[in-house]
Amino acid sequence: GDAGEVVLELWCKGGKGQFSVAGNSVIFVAGAMENRSCAPDRAQADDELMAALADVATWKRQGDVSSFIGSKTLRFRLNTN
Repeated sequence: GDAGEVVLELWCKGGKGQFSVAGNSVIFVAGAMENRSCAPDRAQADDELMAALADVATWKRQGDVSSFIGSKTLRFRLNTN
């Protein structure tokens, strides 16, 4: 959204969050997340992704790829369809 609001739909979790961006700095804060039943490995993957997003400190964009950089680098390809 225009004010940084996001909707997260993962394998087992879903909810809203907020990104705050200033220059190359970024902060992600998850809102209340709905837990859905699913396989333990997918639930763990969701938890790891949420933790990595919460740890992001900076970001950069190169072409269609946005990278969020913290203890892990997360890369997302923009949907250009």
